[in-house]
Amino acid sequence: MKNTIRIGDRLIGEGQPAYIIAEMSANHGHDFDQALRIIEAAHKAGADAVKLQTYTPDTMTIDCDNEWFRIHGTIWEGKNLHSLYGEAFTPWEWQPKLKEYAESLGMDCFSSPFDFTSVDFLEEMGVVAYKVASFEIVDIPLLEKIASTGKPVIVSTGMASLSEIDEAVRTLRANGATDIALLKCTSAYPASPEEANLRTIPHLAKSFGLPAGLSDHTMGNGVAIAGVALGACIVEKHFTIDRSQGGPDSAFSMEPDEFASMVADIRMAEKALGEVSYEITRKQKDSKVFRRSLFVVEDIKAGEELTERNVRSIRPGYGLHTRYLKVVLGKKAVVDIPRGTPLGWDKIG
Repeated sequence: MKNTIRIGDRLIGEGQPAYIIAEMSANHGHDFDQALRIIEAAHKAGADAVKLQTYTPDTMTIDCDNEWFRIHGTIWEGKNLHSLYGEAFTPWEWQPKLKEYAESLGMDCFSSPFDFTSVDFLEEMGVVAYKVASFEIVDIPLLEKIASTGKPVIVSTGMASLSEIDEAVRTLRANGATDIALLKCTSAYPASPEEANLRTIPHLAKSFGLPAGLSDHTMGNGVAIAGVALGACIVEKHFTIDRSQGGPDSAFSMEPDEFASMVADIRMAEKALGEVSYEITRKQKDSKVFRRSLFVVEDIKAGEELTERNVRSIRPGYGLHTRYLKVVLGKKAVVDIPRGTPLGWDKIG
């Protein structure tokens, strides 16, 4: 069981700050300068890493226009797979430069490979980790190839059954991967919060003894924050400069101000989670005086009996504990006690 992994200089897992990944995907629009701007904006918004995708249309599928290769039921309705990937892929010659730029800003940069040639290419680039896309979790030969690099592997589990996840983890472990993390993912674009099923995150962590996180395709930051509260140690979100610029993935991507707000809210949530503690904080100690206690609420003369009329449990907390109310009722005052005096044992007999 290993509940932490290391990517670059970052320890990721239980007890560590969430590792936040900005997924560039196709949002560069085949403009290299736009890709650089995305990386810079992601850095300013608080991302720990930027993730690329390494494929070409021909490494993903074949150029065939029959019905088998048409997309239905998604935001890419009617598109041909080969042409969609041609629109969305990140040119390979950019990727070493993008990695270098991200690292110059102090960010990690790695990628999702989709075939053996892309793994070999990324190894030449010297990436610090690999991401397995949710659709590729069932590509056993690809998992074997990725694992053989010995690099950390983050696996999205969207659409995968528990047995398929188990097979993927066993395959990775058997072929050399030791640092593995799993991401709960809803492979819908965009996904609805009702489909997120975030309680799966701690179940993944417990079932496989691995760090678990969230690859989030919902709009807004609420699901990501809830995921962190449930133990997500990695959060991945698609990132764009401006959704209005369009592109295959822009509709479910976060803009810089939204991403920055999400990061700030995640960091606040992490502080609020703290640890299991019943200790009274300093500020709570200052407030403790405003608890209830026993006070004299009418003037009482020496020798007069204490009754429910002249002694009550009220705020503040300078008098006897309220547990003693039944004990003191019926006793007599040994001194004059003015209204508004905290009741103490020295005043009764």
